[in-house]
Amino acid sequence: MANLAPSGFLNINGSDLEYRMIGPAPDTAPTIVMLHEGLGSVGLWGDFPEQLQDTTGAGVFAYSRAGYGASSPVKLPRPLDYMHIEAQEVLPELLDVIGFRRGLFVGHSDGASIAAIYAGSHQDHRLQGIALIAPHFIVEDISVKSIAEIKTMYESTNLKERMARWHKDVDNAFYGWNGAWLDPKFRDWDISEYLAYIRVPIAILQGDADQYGTLRQAEMAKEECYCPVDVTVIPGAGHSPHREAPEATLKTIADFAEAALRTDQPQAA
Repeated sequence: MANLAPSGFLNINGSDLEYRMIGPAPDTAPTIVMLHEGLGSVGLWGDFPEQLQDTTGAGVFAYSRAGYGASSPVKLPRPLDYMHIEAQEVLPELLDVIGFRRGLFVGHSDGASIAAIYAGSHQDHRLQGIALIAPHFIVEDISVKSIAEIKTMYESTNLKERMARWHKDVDNAFYGWNGAWLDPKFRDWDISEYLAYIRVPIAILQGDADQYGTLRQAEMAKEECYCPVDVTVIPGAGHSPHREAPEATLKTIADFAEAALRTDQPQAA
């Protein structure tokens, strides 16, 4: 897409999605596409996209999925395969619209799962690596317990008011995510089948105090993937290492990006 403005909205798959484009456009440099968490948005990334752009020199494209930030709301309840829909219907169209030519995905939580589904279901020569922050490949007891607890907080504390800073329709964002994860049928959600089909390097970052998942997720990737998998455990960090340990997280992702995007790697004979 020529003349991609620094911020605005793109109509993708029938929804208006807010976005930010930081640094060089996709037609002039590699692009890092940011995929936010289950309660995230463009704004909730804070200045991490700017830091990533400044450190790597790549363009950084962040967007809010439908139901989040200032993007169009979604019909509730969300279908339980909402991450598959995002990875297989929305994301391919989005990449084409922005003129994605070469780059990486950086996904957090739900966004990391979406990145893994995409990479495992699309043999996309443009994609050169995926960095997954606190990914989910299966549903763990710790995830369901914490997600049930945050529902209680949302309905009994000022969490809703605090989240309103980041979402135009807070209930749509919260219940779209929370309702899906707490649906008893969601316990069978499992995307590990995609891991064996990923053909690009993977970096996994996990806080050792993550309240939403365990290192079983990273171990599963190492067991199932045929591609290189580099796991970094960040001491003292919870579910959002890019906010809780930004320097360590930035260095890990920037180093991974530099290696994955290097154009002078020896070609296979």
